[in-house]
Amino acid sequence: MDDDIKREVAKRRTFAIISHPDAGKTTLTEKLLLCGGAIRMAGSVKGARGGRQTTSDWMDLERQRGISISTSVLQFEYAGRRMNLLDTPGHNDFSEDTYRTLAAADSAVMLIDSVKGVEPQTIKLFQVCRMRGVPITTFINKMDRLGRPPLELLDEIEKVLGIPCAPANWPIGSGPGFLGVYDRDRREVLRFERAAGGERMAPSWTCDLDDPSLREGLGERGYEEVRHEIDLLEMAGTPFDNDKFLAGQLSPVFFGSAMTNFGLEPFLDRFVDLAPSPRPRQSSEGSIDPDSNHFSGFVFKIQANMDPNHRDRVAFVRVCSGKFTRGLEVNHVRAGSEIAGVDFFNCFRARQLQQLEIAFQGLGRMAGEARTAILFFGEFVALHHRSHGAVENDDALPEEIGERVVECGLHDRGQLKAKRADSATNKLTYHDTSIRLFAQ
Repeated sequence: MDDDIKREVAKRRTFAIISHPDAGKTTLTEKLLLCGGAIRMAGSVKGARGGRQTTSDWMDLERQRGISISTSVLQFEYAGRRMNLLDTPGHNDFSEDTYRTLAAADSAVMLIDSVKGVEPQTIKLFQVCRMRGVPITTFINKMDRLGRPPLELLDEIEKVLGIPCAPANWPIGSGPGFLGVYDRDRREVLRFERAAGGERMAPSWTCDLDDPSLREGLGERGYEEVRHEIDLLEMAGTPFDNDKFLAGQLSPVFFGSAMTNFGLEPFLDRFVDLAPSPRPRQSSEGSIDPDSNHFSGFVFKIQANMDPNHRDRVAFVRVCSGKFTRGLEVNHVRAGSEIAGVDFFNCFRARQLQQLEIAFQGLGRMAGEARTAILFFGEFVALHHRSHGAVENDDALPEEIGERVVECGLHDRGQLKAKRADSATNKLTYHDTSIRLFAQ
């Protein structure tokens, strides 16, 4: 076993952010990049004309409509860890992209809107994570708005999703009176000061729960409610169990506001330790050890036309084992053929590709239309002398989750147009495995 590989694997954390539309996934993604120092100022999903745009929403349509249409894959460093982040679409129309992307994640952050609670798309995505054994950390967002009581939100998560919750911190106030969070392990309050526009990290400081400034900021009634809730959690709350968390049987819960940057740093400080490092992957030929010296990876997403200046096709690959070096010759398992001179690129900033000389466990991109034309979702690429068969992704989803969105018919318009139609429909099915074509 190569010591470099073992060390690099231990540093990797690959996670997806899931939620119902408009719960704040892309805003949270932007602020995590800000926390990690990957960007200096955070953009806004629905900013003013000419304002700073978000990093992960790179399509023109995404920026026009203020929604995520395609999964964005991003990387940043934090506390000595390499964080691979997957910002997934929330809208049901684009959910197939999310379902496939979750195959590449080792854990997930489930975002809950404090005003609306658990919503339909969140339930579906949670079911997919549970099917795949993905550990889930919960972040209750938008605490800067007047929402539902935190105890009521915890009760709804446990009843609707069927997973016990273990709060790691607790909100001090809500709405305009959201002052900070109480760290249950350290038994101290982390106070925040609002940053202008939420573009930079919020200044913070710590104080004791008995600090007079809290009573003054919350008012007598609000302060007593917070003390009562914290005491209740200590007496009757679900204790955190790391083994249950990794088994997907318990979810640690954090509170905060991505828009105002409240509660993000304490969340990220804990999450880098909570999130699991890369796990063995199952293939049709057996288990793949992430510490193995043999390079292997599987395709979890295909994206075309990322560069408006020329035709392109990019295969997003989850590296499962070994080390990639530039120009490596890999084996395409299904076709039994070799792909020579493979180039990998990093995943920071959706349209900007930086070529890598070396890549370890995590996420990368194989670019070039000719090289990626034979690749499909779920297929392995590996060293030419090492075959892993096909990845087991549990891609067959329950009928209520895998919904058909569009049905259409094609009419014969002549041989030339038929060829164009065949080419177009083949590209469509190439990018979306939920679409099935059949002849009438």
